[in-house]
Amino acid sequence: MTESILPLNPLLARASELIDYAAVQPEHIEPALRELITATRQAIEDAASSPAPATWENLVQAIESPSERLQRARSIAGHLNGVVNTPELRTAYNTCLPLMSEFSTWVGLHTDLYARYQALARSPAYAALSPTRQRIIDLALRDFRLSGVELQGQARVDYAHNADEQAQVTQKFSENVMDATDEWSLIITDPLQLAGVPEDVINAARAAAQAEGTEGYKLVLQMPCYLPIMQHAHNQALRSTLYRAYVTRASEQGDIRYDNASSIESLLALRAAEAKLLGYDNFAALRLETRMADSAPQVLSFLRTLAARARPSALQDLAELQTFAAQSLGLAVLEPWDIAYASERLREQRYAYSDDEVRQYFTEPRVLKGLFNVIYKLFGVHLTACDIPVWHPDAHAFSVQDDQGTELGTLYLDLYARAGKQGGAWVDSERSRRRHEAGLHTPIIWLTCNFAPPQGGREALLSHDDIITLFHESGHAMHALLSRVDEPAAAAFAAVEWDAIELPSQFMENFCWEWGVLRSLSSHIDTGEPIPRELYDKLLAARNFQSGLQTLRQVEFSLFDMLIHTHDKGLNIDSVMQTLNTVREEVALIIPPAWNRFPHAFSHLFAGGYGAGYYSYKWAEVLSADAFAAFEEAAHPADDGTRDVFDAATCRRYLDEVIAVGGSRPAAQSFEAFRGRAPSMDALLRHSGLDHDSD
Repeated sequence: MTESILPLNPLLARASELIDYAAVQPEHIEPALRELITATRQAIEDAASSPAPATWENLVQAIESPSERLQRARSIAGHLNGVVNTPELRTAYNTCLPLMSEFSTWVGLHTDLYARYQALARSPAYAALSPTRQRIIDLALRDFRLSGVELQGQARVDYAHNADEQAQVTQKFSENVMDATDEWSLIITDPLQLAGVPEDVINAARAAAQAEGTEGYKLVLQMPCYLPIMQHAHNQALRSTLYRAYVTRASEQGDIRYDNASSIESLLALRAAEAKLLGYDNFAALRLETRMADSAPQVLSFLRTLAARARPSALQDLAELQTFAAQSLGLAVLEPWDIAYASERLREQRYAYSDDEVRQYFTEPRVLKGLFNVIYKLFGVHLTACDIPVWHPDAHAFSVQDDQGTELGTLYLDLYARAGKQGGAWVDSERSRRRHEAGLHTPIIWLTCNFAPPQGGREALLSHDDIITLFHESGHAMHALLSRVDEPAAAAFAAVEWDAIELPSQFMENFCWEWGVLRSLSSHIDTGEPIPRELYDKLLAARNFQSGLQTLRQVEFSLFDMLIHTHDKGLNIDSVMQTLNTVREEVALIIPPAWNRFPHAFSHLFAGGYGAGYYSYKWAEVLSADAFAAFEEAAHPADDGTRDVFDAATCRRYLDEVIAVGGSRPAAQSFEAFRGRAPSMDALLRHSGLDHDSD
């Protein structure tokens, strides 16, 4: 790394400097954001009031430098709040939410700035701009309109108030889910109650209890503990207890201090009001203005078509599971807390392997080495560990370089679950690629997961699902890190349509099923041996195990999301739950108990930006499966007899036409430039084992 690390308030570092995360304190956040907001405001006012004809240089470029520093500090504050949350950090972050919301709203409602963009779009200078810069101007004008700039009088006041309220309610929803998850625990004193649970999970539970000075085993709702209990614990009562705690998080059925019902009601009302202010029938219509999909009816039709294709397989999946549970497990009635357990037993019987057996072959260091090798084969870049400050001992930094040693960006990995860390897996950007007068700012990206940490001084073990998650997130990371777009406003995370942003991530998942790739990721924790072909064949045979049920579940979530956002006003929590029940009656085969409160912890919808957009996962999966099909079509036999899908020309075309272009053109154009045609659903159905005619 060639960049130095600076200054007294780390968040005020120049955009060219790396951040000293270890030095960031809660008390740094508000002063830094206030100072940077002031500087950015002044730059905007100067650009908006300039008497000179609007040009790229005196308008967009004049605002970029202060905006870059502000956005970076804001992102870092949010990132730290999500991965090392403390009461002090949370208070500091929440204190700044109104500041950040008010500033964003002020920019969006700045009529003079909007007029300057309009003037530039109408001027001869616009025609001389590159297509990327023209797209940035066009998207900015669209976003101004969607930010309420054309509103007048009380409507402008209402819009600003609405934006501030949404920011605060969204943050409260997220906090409630985190706190409800972190604060629940169960102490088990009898080890017999944990029969069937993998040894490393038991060891982690024992260590967690010992850390609190308690005898026995501490069970929690973080996924590295919760999921193995649900899959493997023979004790049905224990599974029932954890299931109920998990699906009632942040609701009146759990700890009422964290009940998210009012947050859901507020957000739906605020979103509907925002849409109405901007002249849209509902929030879904507003959101789809920035998507590949054209309308809510189109999305609903897509989802229902997918459900119809998946339903025959799902019916068969469920019938087989129910028969097996009754005959082999003595479960005449298959309860929701039995589903994962019975499914794992059926898969073990049918394919003669267990998830825990597979995990022994995948240590985190070996998986990372293999992932980095895949990234090199695909994109021709190296990831090398570098010694720079991080926010937690679990986090590590890597320099991304090409074959000539040119630094392309920095990737931070934070892979383990812990208290005070938001659940799930995600990628976010600290700094986007930007070329400016003094040189080039390369991207800085965070990749965050919640895997089980190492136990007993041994290397962490990853399940195959963990590996898929890691590859998925690495696709997002590469999309940002390997951009050749020099304008931040056309970066992948800034300008790619939301329902296409999952293409690079879901694309990467396919490599987790390739024999040559999976073998390179493996090294048994005890023997160092790679995964045997026999075990891989069993894993591959089980790839589409219950894919019908899994597809219906994703469609259920997506339909629910779209339908609650197609109303012209908010819904009360009873109507929200009724909508979910109606969706389940339409597409689901497994109906949860009446006390299940899934929406109350559905952070994707209410705190993660996926409101009226959850369908994006399935929409983009059509794109990603079809993109990977190009690699399958170009594959050739490798020296060891495996299928080599890393055809050099196909890799280069994918990098050039999809990854490197970021958001510099519409996603549909990028896909067609790579594939030579519009996307087809055929590859997704084939990969999912659903390539048959629906009844």
